[in-house]
Amino acid sequence: MSISDLFDSGFQKRNQDHFAAIVRVAMSDGVITDEEKAFLDRLANNLDISANDYQEILQDYNSHPINPPSNYENRLERLYDLTRMVYADHIRDAEQVILLEKLGVGLGFKSDNVKYVVDKALNLVDQGVDRDTFVEEIKQMNR
Repeated sequence: MSISDLFDSGFQKRNQDHFAAIVRVAMSDGVITDEEKAFLDRLANNLDISANDYQEILQDYNSHPINPPSNYENRLERLYDLTRMVYADHIRDAEQVILLEKLGVGLGFKSDNVKYVVDKALNLVDQGVDRDTFVEEIKQMNR
């Protein structure tokens, strides 16, 4: 096996784990709505998740670990994706917020301020900001 094969498989595994974390948020209420499904479809395409992997992850999303990116900006981008999933059905219920906080800790945000970060993230997504604005706003918050 070449080094490029190792990199490709590791990269794909991280994408699958990220996708599984987002499926976990989508399934927090027990149902994937049409809007959530459309978001998952787009995300799977962007993350290069195969149709077979997509179905496997839907069936067993809890078996995938949350692999936090080592880069802070990548963590913020993942938080953006997860937060958008919470808002995909325009319902911000307590169960989804708690799950997002747990995933936030799993992504590497400190447990003593994850509630604040998640609340800010939810407000930004509710305002319809794009990914770049989201990242910059969260960065400014932590200065």
